[in-house]
Amino acid sequence: MLNSDIVKLLNEQVNKELYSAYLYLDMANYYESRNLGGFANWFVIQAQEERDHAMLFRQYILNNGEEQILMQIDAPDVTYADYKDPLVKAFEHEQYVTASIHNIYDAALKVKDFRTVQFLDWFVKEQGEEEKNADDNVKKFELFGSDPKGLFMLDNEMKARIYSAPSLILD
Repeated sequence: MLNSDIVKLLNEQVNKELYSAYLYLDMANYYESRNLGGFANWFVIQAQEERDHAMLFRQYILNNGEEQILMQIDAPDVTYADYKDPLVKAFEHEQYVTASIHNIYDAALKVKDFRTVQFLDWFVKEQGEEEKNADDNVKKFELFGSDPKGLFMLDNEMKARIYSAPSLILD
């Protein structure tokens, strides 16, 4: 049985991950409406990853005999100033998600919930990758995005991204 405060934080994380998927679909829609299908593809795949993360948290809660409570998912209330803006906002959002996971990790350590700590280890590593990818996108755009040919090449690079399901095994 998990500590009730940890269960609450885990349930909230399910909601945050699902919101992340919504946010990234919104970003995909932004790029799709501007004929940047590669950027849209990158964010559609990112949305799939976030949905998978939510499902992993959900399954962990259930595997530990706890109730997984679904909460309302707010629609993204974001506007984008230019092509770079969603990339910056995605990086900032990944930092927010990382802080949330670190908060759960810290809470689990305080109550000596080592099973949850071990579960979260994968997400800590994953968030490092998520932040790096988002930061790389911003930096590449800053280098090449203001040039139409560079933007075209970045769009093609992002179009090549393929979906890969997470490899976390839940006990």
